[in-house]
Amino acid sequence: MKFLRAYDIDVIKLREGKHTFSFEVKDEFFKFYEANDWVNGSDLTANVTVTKTASLMEADFDIVGTIRLTCDRSLEEFDHPMDVAEKVIYKYGLVEEEISEDVYMITKDTQSINVAQLIYEFILLAIPAKKIHPDYIGEMDKDEFEEDGSLVYLSDEYDSDESGDQDIPEKPADPRWEILNKLKKKD
Repeated sequence: MKFLRAYDIDVIKLREGKHTFSFEVKDEFFKFYEANDWVNGSDLTANVTVTKTASLMEADFDIVGTIRLTCDRSLEEFDHPMDVAEKVIYKYGLVEEEISEDVYMITKDTQSINVAQLIYEFILLAIPAKKIHPDYIGEMDKDEFEEDGSLVYLSDEYDSDESGDQDIPEKPADPRWEILNKLKKKD
């Protein structure tokens, strides 16, 4: 666990105000978390700005750099740029617990907080679900996505009318449901 100590922030020594900490996220980081299936290499810097007040601490995470991913189509490795911004709040309370995914309760006498797990989760959540090498993003891929980046599913079996709405063919109703609907209408 000596490796994790490099990602500790001694919060007991901090005075009220803003404090910035910088952490290198290299290949050893992902080897420690056994994320070799996801990330083949990295050159990231995680800057954590802690704003300490009397009742809570806000930690702003800025993770910038590149990670090495494997293309889902060609299986070639490529560098994917990352720019992640997240915020976590640490409130003071009687026990240490996770209140929600971005709010944690710590005691007043907590010596330090470790941000390694948070950095790891923020990076993994920022990895795209569909990892495509930039050289293979061609016209076919551009047609699959609208300008906002959402995937468009179209089918030839539905005809569009003039308003742009699609006519969806209705399935014939099950005769058992029709009998039940008649009973429902009598009441």
